[in-house]
Amino acid sequence: MGEFGLIRELTSRLTTTPAVRLGPGDDAAVVAAPDRRVVASTDLLLEGRHFRRDWSTAYDVGRKAAAQNLADIAAMGAVPTALLLGLVVPAELPVTWPTELMDGLRDECQVAGAAVVGGDVVGGDTITISITALGDLRNHDPVTRAGAQPGDIVAYTGWLGWSAAGHAVLSRGFRSPRAFVEAHRRPEPPYHAGPAAAGLGATAMTDVSDGLVADLGHIAEASKVRIDLRSGLIDIPTQMNDIGQAVGIDPIQWVLTGGEDHAIVATFPPDVKLPARWKVIGEVLNPSALPQVTVDGAPWTRKGGWDHFGDVEDDLDDL
Repeated sequence: MGEFGLIRELTSRLTTTPAVRLGPGDDAAVVAAPDRRVVASTDLLLEGRHFRRDWSTAYDVGRKAAAQNLADIAAMGAVPTALLLGLVVPAELPVTWPTELMDGLRDECQVAGAAVVGGDVVGGDTITISITALGDLRNHDPVTRAGAQPGDIVAYTGWLGWSAAGHAVLSRGFRSPRAFVEAHRRPEPPYHAGPAAAGLGATAMTDVSDGLVADLGHIAEASKVRIDLRSGLIDIPTQMNDIGQAVGIDPIQWVLTGGEDHAIVATFPPDVKLPARWKVIGEVLNPSALPQVTVDGAPWTRKGGWDHFGDVEDDLDDL
């Protein structure tokens, strides 16, 4: 199809929103920013490192690529508005792959209330996807990682450990339980929860992309506090326990270090009344030494969490 033919095919599949004043087709898009501040986040996905075509369809990859970026916007307390795509594809790749990828991006954006507004396509040896997401704070202050205070409670909404359990299933050649496999292929961030948490007075917030302990560790470091999680307050579904028994892994490890579910975790003042969708799992304490995350009062010492510059085994855990 050539570059421009492919671009025409991709953009023809897109939908729009009222926030998009000028979409694909010009030198740049124009997106409304009523707040006069734009929340922005970007990510890269590389075939073989962040996704595998034998595990996920192009549509799955599109949903996942959009979700992990739009979740970052929501985790700042903002409403997602737009997404930009940079795509590197081999010349011999069937055209159905990038078009199905775009369908996935479009559909996930619709879930979050955003739209794909532009991007670029180039040829290369390895499929590489670059996503930039934009959002609007709607006249609220951003909720950063640096505001947690001793005495705050720690709560989350969404899924924890499901993607990691699905990865364990796929890595052993199975395709069920389907709910966990699908959670790995297409995470479902609770986009609404980010702005809602900001409205409830969240003092710090993040999405769980690298693992609960690792991501709360960023809050602990930025806020200079200790965060203690209570393992007994974290629900582990029966099927996740069954998968753990089958593969010889304690499922609490998936919950605490799995990542890629993009649940929203936040700290709140202790007197806040949280909706039922939020589950309290810990508290914020004065740091005893260095800021850190503890589990049941003790440092978490088991291996886990995502590090983009870790060894190969760690890297593949994020697929």
